[in-house]
Formats: sequence, C-alpha cells, structure tokens
Amino acid sequence: MKMSKPKGFEKPAGVRDYLPRAVTKLRKIENDVLHCMSRWGYKQVITPTLEYYDTVGVASSTSDQKLYKLLNNRGQALVLRSEMTAPVARVVSSLLKDEPLPLRLSYHANVFRAIEEEAGREAEFFQTGVELVGDDSPEADAEVVALAISSLQAAGVKSFKIAMGHVGFLDGLFQEAVPGLPEVQEELKNHLLGRDYVAFRDTLRRLELPEAQKSELYGLLRLRGGKEICGQALELSSHPLARTSIEHLCKVWEVLVSYGVSQHVLIDLTMVGDFSYYTGMTFEGYASELGFPVCSGGRYDNLLQQFGRPTPSTGFSLKTNRILDGVSGMPEEEELPVLIQYDALRRTEGLEEAARLRSEGHIVVTRLAAGPEDLKTVKRLDPGTVEADGEEYGEIYTFVSFVSEHG
Repeated sequence: MKMSKPKGFEKPAGVRDYLPRAVTKLRKIENDVLHCMSRWGYKQVITPTLEYYDTVGVASSTSDQKLYKLLNNRGQALVLRSEMTAPVARVVSSLLKDEPLPLRLSYHANVFRAIEEEAGREAEFFQTGVELVGDDSPEADAEVVALAISSLQAAGVKSFKIAMGHVGFLDGLFQEAVPGLPEVQEELKNHLLGRDYVAFRDTLRRLELPEAQKSELYGLLRLRGGKEICGQALELSSHPLARTSIEHLCKVWEVLVSYGVSQHVLIDLTMVGDFSYYTGMTFEGYASELGFPVCSGGRYDNLLQQFGRPTPSTGFSLKTNRILDGVSGMPEEEELPVLIQYDALRRTEGLEEAARLRSEGHIVVTRLAAGPEDLKTVKRLDPGTVEADGEEYGEIYTFVSFVSEHG
C-alpha cells in the first residue's frame, strides 16, 4: 500500500503542539508540583529519552507492542522511554548504588507509547512523579499517597478522590477461590483492571464454584469505602496473602488519618493497578470533573532486582496532560509584559531600562519606532493594564528624541 506524503503542516497521530498559553499553564503545573515534592525531601533526576530495549525496555511494564523501538548505527535496539519508573530504577541500581537508603527521587518528563490511531490517545505525554526507594513499610506507602494528594492540590486540582487497593489481596483471594487455575485468576484480574464488571460476573458464572462462594466473589465489587472495608475483606478470605495484604492496607489508612488526608481516600479492593510490576498497595486519583485517572501509583518491590539491586520501592506519577486539559478552575494568571518603544537616538536608554526591569523580574518586550507615526497608540484600560494597537501590556515606556518626555 502506497503511503501518502504528509503535508508540511501535518504531524504524526498522537502528538501535539503546545501554544504559549498552554505552555505557561503546563510549566506552572510542573514547577508547582516539583516544588511541592522538594518540600517533602524528593530530589529531581533527569534520565535519557532513549534507553536500551534489552534493559529498560524489557523491564518496563508497557506491553511490547506499545513501545517505540528503533536501531542505532551499531544495530542495537533502543526504545523511547514509555514510563519513568524503570529508568529511575536503572539509575538507582547504577549511579546511585552507593547512596544510603531510603532514596527520595522526583522527575518530570515526556514519555512515549505507540497507539492505535483511531483510539484518540496521546503517543507523547508528560508525567511528574516520585519514587521512594528502600522502604517497605506502611509509612512509606502512606507517604506517597499523602504526597500525591499534596501534588494534586499544588497542580490546582480542587476536587478529587484517591482509590486505594492491594494487589496481594486479589492474588490471595483468587488463589483461594480458583486454585491451580492461573489463567482464570489472570482473566478475573484483567476484567477488574478494565472495569468490566459484567465480564467479571460472566466469568464467575461459568466457573464450577459453590453458589455461596460465587456470591462472596460478587461481593468483591461492593468493597469500596473507608476503614470498615478492611474488616469486610478479612471476612471474605482466609488466605494468608489476602489477610496480610489487608492488614498492611489498614496500617496505611491509619497513617493517612494521621496525615489528615483520609477524607480524600477511598479503599477500593477491585483496584489492580495498570502496571504489571505492582506487588502491593496501588492507587489511582480521579478529579471530580474527569472520568479517567489524573494520577496513579503503587508498590513495586521486584522491579529493581532486574537491575541487580533488589530493593523495595513505591511511588506515583501525575498525568500532567490530563490535568492541563481537563481540570477547570485552575489559575489563569499571566503577567502582562512591559513594552518599551524607542527610536535610534535613544536606543541605549530604552534597552538599559529594559535590562533594569528584567533584573527586577518583569517581562519586557522592546520595539524600535522609526518615527512619530510608528509609535503605538496607547489606551489605559485599568490600573496595571494598557492597550496599544489591540495588544495588552502592563505598562508602556517611550524613549524617543521627538517626544519631550517618556511615560
């Protein structure tokens, strides 16, 4: 099939251009969130856009068909990073291998995933997140949930809920309910991951299980709420893995109460986590006006051993694009620039004034006026806002030899 040549203004599916207003908003979200994370003791790292397929690509939770792969001039397989946890794990296991634990690291980066063109999803998007490496306690899990809440607030998200679950509870529950049938266990988890509760019920209906046990598993779909859910879950399964997982989740909840943020959190035991490397607590954050997550995270205690440093870890990432595009009520404040216009004879004065104002933190644009007829017509709108030929400025200064004074 012959491919048509793209037009000069076209770009590949799934990527986008960010115009100045969107960039200003995006950078504010990024900077405010990273500043919030730094106040919690997280230090920022930057990793390469390109990684080796055989290391980070294989370790990544992203399915192979969603990776962007390419060859370098030596014939080695590379990938564009598809998420940030695996690259950070590589850094922790190499450049930071002698650093004392726990490590608190943050990042902001663009990531890439191959998409179906008709799916309407983005092939390149931004993530801002943290990894807490070297601590397997409920305190560590609660810290990343509480920091995710603070980060969403720093990003300007006013109303949201964090849904928190535990992979171990589902693993133990399904091992007890359908022992020796890993394919069925995986099918049930996949239905929960896709929030396809009809298919979950249909799969249970086909299983040769006692009706009482089926009814209990149907009840899993109702296990959403506060700390009382932990007690209900303990009644649902006697499997040791399920019980220790719920006990861990109860302790995380208690720490979140001490943080004073439990009102933002909902225990949801149908939570699976959309990454295959999650091993414990997982969570997703939903803004009230959006139907999809704006952050996600969880515990991944086995990932770092793929890079030769077995270390427990937990973390999360904000989906910065979704916050940018979908959350209303975010501050739109934008400082208006100062305009300095001058003629050739007073250029030095004008540019010196521009330098002075910039050193004080103001945005300044400059303009050479050829003569009186080239000066912008000034109209004051209100204090702090001046209009000149249809454009708004904070103030306008004029340095010209044909005007007696500047204003």
